[in-house]
Amino acid sequence: MPFVVTENCIRCKYTDCVEVCPVDCFHEGPNFLVIDPEECIDCTLCEPECPAKAIFPEDDVPAGQEGYIALNAELSKEWPVITTRKDPLPDAADWDGKTGKLGELKR
Repeated sequence: MPFVVTENCIRCKYTDCVEVCPVDCFHEGPNFLVIDPEECIDCTLCEPECPAKAIFPEDDVPAGQEGYIALNAELSKEWPVITTRKDPLPDAADWDGKTGKLGELKR
């Protein structure tokens, strides 16, 4: 069962999670990260590293955010792999915890 990056990552894009991934399954977009479900080995290392608490096992994605399962699969085919930590977006702290951010997602 792969892990999924959900809404709270949008406009935050903390990258603490990518450094611990042993299989490089994270992909980076302009203001969001996704996990390639075909590469994820369910190691659980990324979930506790996410300061935004935006990573969940596929079966535990919060209610109303199930669409992020397909979104991770789709965008992981389009976006490049990211393997090293970067600074979060400049206004990440302002966006952390806000809801209804899907419209803010940049592709």
